[in-house]
Amino acid sequence: MSSSDIQTSRIRRLNDAEPRAGRYVLYWMQASQRAVFNHALEHAVREANAMGLPLVCAFALVGDYPDSNRRHKAFMLEGLRDAAAALERRGVRMVIRRGAPVEVIPQIAQDASLVVTDRGYLRHQVVWRHAVATAIDCPMVQVETDVVVPVETASNKAEYAARTIRPKLMKRLDEYLVELKATPVKHDALGIDIESMDIGDTAAVLEKLGVSDAAEPVPQHFRGGTAEAMKKLRELVEDKLDRYAANRNQPQTDDVSYMSMYLHYGQISPVAVAMEVRNAKRGTAEDREVFIEELVVRRELGFNFVRFTPEYDRFACLPRWAQATLKQQTPDEREHVYTATQLADAETHDRYWNAAMNEMRHTGYMHNYMRMYWGKKILEWTNTPQHAYRVTLELNNRYFIDGRDPVSYANVGWVYGLHDRPWTRRPIFGTVRYMAASGLERKCDIDGYVEKVAKLMTKKAT
Repeated sequence: MSSSDIQTSRIRRLNDAEPRAGRYVLYWMQASQRAVFNHALEHAVREANAMGLPLVCAFALVGDYPDSNRRHKAFMLEGLRDAAAALERRGVRMVIRRGAPVEVIPQIAQDASLVVTDRGYLRHQVVWRHAVATAIDCPMVQVETDVVVPVETASNKAEYAARTIRPKLMKRLDEYLVELKATPVKHDALGIDIESMDIGDTAAVLEKLGVSDAAEPVPQHFRGGTAEAMKKLRELVEDKLDRYAANRNQPQTDDVSYMSMYLHYGQISPVAVAMEVRNAKRGTAEDREVFIEELVVRRELGFNFVRFTPEYDRFACLPRWAQATLKQQTPDEREHVYTATQLADAETHDRYWNAAMNEMRHTGYMHNYMRMYWGKKILEWTNTPQHAYRVTLELNNRYFIDGRDPVSYANVGWVYGLHDRPWTRRPIFGTVRYMAASGLERKCDIDGYVEKVAKLMTKKAT
């Protein structure tokens, strides 16, 4: 296998339709919103070249995507504009239409010889792909390109914890961390006349889609797109990596990658990120190992969780021991009880927690160390663990740019015992892991973090 080959384990046929003549090959882009280092796109290019056909790329713009709002959609639109421009430079026609994929994609596929798509793991993403595969009259192929090691290649069951999936991933890492070169497009598709939506004006598109205003865009902090993702990656490799292991749990610093939101929308490849970090000249072996642990092991544990756990977004997804111990402690008296509105407005007695909530509300991001504390306190300050879980997930999905994806659901579950083990029994938490403000004070400059967030809240858009 050459270094630019696409592993066959990434490719799956989704229907049994017979090959047919058509005007083009269609790449249905949905989860992997990028024009570079995209296995699904490159597979589509190669198939189009082999058939002597141009390649058309289609995206279904879903206005009422589950739990999405203006913050999420604005970031995504920035990325789609980036991808469309890059595809055009390669001779690929980008078509964007408003509507559910099962309505949009079969229409565009009427003139296609083959449909190639990327892979999604959430239940609606799985339903979309199977519905489209059933509705069209040509072959449809799915190509995994948003994890390093394909989920079923790593494991065929829900893994208990990072320690159980780690060896399964690491032994396959070299096999999948290989270069993916862009294949030249032999037949230009730019002259093909297909109706497409203009997404140049973000505000106008959001208005037309009727997107929820539950959280507003935050361009003063983060902008979407592959170009922005690559800029952040260069900053990590050239300036931050040599402090990564030492400062990853120091929220007062800025020594983080900010990759999660770009990975969420498929605006950058995890394989490309891992290879850049592995080959970096700066940083120690420990810095690189810690980053790969988070990017591959922890992230892909989340994909494993969603793939093999149908109730990944419900309290019932938690391990039995965690559900039992939390329910047993439900009657315990709480010193502080807050409503969901008070929590969303950062109106608690705890200024550390309020700072974390404000970072989340005003930037769409929260330092990972503070995310753990943030979630644990919601459990501590609400009447029941079931209600706490719902509130945590709702706030997570509303404000985080990277919310609503497999890693995000796993992160929320971790607060309540998922992918963890029983600890010393405590009121309210039972044997679920507890976190205290005193721990923040011992382990990091928490006052520095509070000051950092105060400055972030005053940053204006440029």
